[in-house]
Amino acid sequence: MMDTGIDSSENVLWIPSNAQVQSARLFAFQQWLEQHKGVAFSDYAALWQWSVDDIDTFWLCIWEYFNVLASGSNQPVLGSRTMPGAQWFPNTSLNYAENVFLQANDARPAIIARSEDLGTHEVSWQTLQRDVGALAATLRRLGISRGDCVASYMPNRPETVTAFLACASIGAIWSSCAPDMGASVVLDRFKQIEPKLLFAIDSYSYNGKLHDRSDVVAQLVSGLPSVTNVVHVRGPLADQAQPNPWPNLVRWDAAIAMDAELTFDRVPFAHPLWVVYSSGTTGLPKPIVHSHGGIVLTHLKTMALQHDLRPADRLMFLGGTGWIVWNLQIGALLTGATIVLYDGNPAWPDNKSIWKFIDEQRVSLFGCGAAFLINCMKDGLKPRDFAQFDFLRSINATGSPLPADAYTWVYSAVKSDLWLASVSGGTDIASGFVACAPSLPVVAGEIQCRELGVAAYAFNEAGQSVVDEVGELVITKPMPSMPVFFWNDKDNQRYLESYFEMYPGLWRHGDWIRFSARGSSVIYGRSDSTINRFGIRMGTAEIYRVVESLPEVRDSLVVDLEFLGRPSSMPLFVVLHQGVTLDDELRKRISAEIRTKASPRHVPDQIHQIDEVPRTLTGKKMEVPVRRLLLGAPAHKVAHSDAMANPASFDFFVRLAKELNPS
Repeated sequence: MMDTGIDSSENVLWIPSNAQVQSARLFAFQQWLEQHKGVAFSDYAALWQWSVDDIDTFWLCIWEYFNVLASGSNQPVLGSRTMPGAQWFPNTSLNYAENVFLQANDARPAIIARSEDLGTHEVSWQTLQRDVGALAATLRRLGISRGDCVASYMPNRPETVTAFLACASIGAIWSSCAPDMGASVVLDRFKQIEPKLLFAIDSYSYNGKLHDRSDVVAQLVSGLPSVTNVVHVRGPLADQAQPNPWPNLVRWDAAIAMDAELTFDRVPFAHPLWVVYSSGTTGLPKPIVHSHGGIVLTHLKTMALQHDLRPADRLMFLGGTGWIVWNLQIGALLTGATIVLYDGNPAWPDNKSIWKFIDEQRVSLFGCGAAFLINCMKDGLKPRDFAQFDFLRSINATGSPLPADAYTWVYSAVKSDLWLASVSGGTDIASGFVACAPSLPVVAGEIQCRELGVAAYAFNEAGQSVVDEVGELVITKPMPSMPVFFWNDKDNQRYLESYFEMYPGLWRHGDWIRFSARGSSVIYGRSDSTINRFGIRMGTAEIYRVVESLPEVRDSLVVDLEFLGRPSSMPLFVVLHQGVTLDDELRKRISAEIRTKASPRHVPDQIHQIDEVPRTLTGKKMEVPVRRLLLGAPAHKVAHSDAMANPASFDFFVRLAKELNPS
């Protein structure tokens, strides 16, 4: 038995066998380092320490070990190492899609896809390559070229993967929103990048119900004058829908009709690959730009070494196309693995269906939001009673902390010999800060380790690194997948405010975290006020725009309460116009507005009427102090009356906090 370094009192649920450790890609990488670089490490902690002490050598080793296909010289690794503004591999050119298709192998499918309306089907590497080449040629004919933005309003299906890879192959910049997002929320994102072309579906199925989105697409096109063409993908209501007014429409079948050789435009390492969105608490969603090179390197490292994804494996991660895990899932293609797309409600037609599908499709790694596992546990589900899971090697949970009892449920109700990994990263870096390694044990309630190449620490209020204390998650050295910039961000103002304001030159992520002496960690929720519901992040400003558009509502405040060890909740507080009372009918209308115009995942758990929203002297809503108070922090530590414009407004929340935290 290996020495785990874990105290006997800790709840160890799984320890990998020597055979499991030695069959992992991480072990092969360590052997390669010893043979080719002359460096050897006694354990994961030593390997991680080297990876952050000598980041240039580490990332060059990732480049060489995975045979990244590129032009130019991979020296220097870092032209500049400041944050923000680090210049990775400044003398190279490459293409994300070209590195994906290096893995093409028709001995296994590239994609297995299931949707509620179409059932299950496979897409071979040959078909994927053929369709990407045809679509890329169509995009060129439509005037799309390197540096142009292309937007997608499509679900998690093969056409979306094809469209993304086609854009990447020609150096166009991808951006995606899921079709269950309302028009106003989507426009808040896409207006900022002014896309030239829109991929759109007319309808989709979720929970056995068909949802017509043709009118929403028409609103998007109307609100995006930069769009010159719409590529239409047929949904389940395509035949019943009225002829829509989408301009310059190109049918998907026509867009991929003509065979064309797939070619790749090798772009500079830092050339934008996609724009993704991580909302702040005020203003429009932040349009975050990641690079071709940064994502290729990071996803190879993350998927192969941290998650141990192998060419014969099958990865399925539950999540829509507006969540960064969709992007990470596509990155699994860089490792040669098969990706399994699941489009629909995992609990439809019943809560056993997704587990049966995992078993039937021989999924190796299953990823989901922590809330999914928690809900299965609360439902009393025992998947091992109706599925074998012979091929299932690992489960990943993300989006929110996974409580210890959910860990225990997985091992008792799903599979005992299983690598359960809680991971945490974000849209901001398109990967993980703290995650997993196949050589480490699983302890209930803990995240196994920091990712290689990620200099992650917990900082206290004095800006000091602490162990076994809760602090701010801080990254002290640059990473290739940090944003190259925010779109239309003059002088990097929003970028600096988002990550570098608290500790200049160091990345402060906005999570409360505690690291153990072993390097494992526990996340205690967001230290800022971004709303993270079921793994889908949304800024409070987006919810305010919807709620406060109602004629009865004068002001509002929303907070996300991620309690550790008990159910989390998202309460909404509304200030109503004089003479208006919050009754059940108004509660239903507020919820319906959020569901249809923002996101069905962000409907509040409770709605309270208040007299005033607490505000600072400069007029900002005091979301973070209210959140900390309701999570149990003492009132005098979260807000000072002399810093408030309306101190009496805090009294309501002090009373509510006592009800929520009676002990």
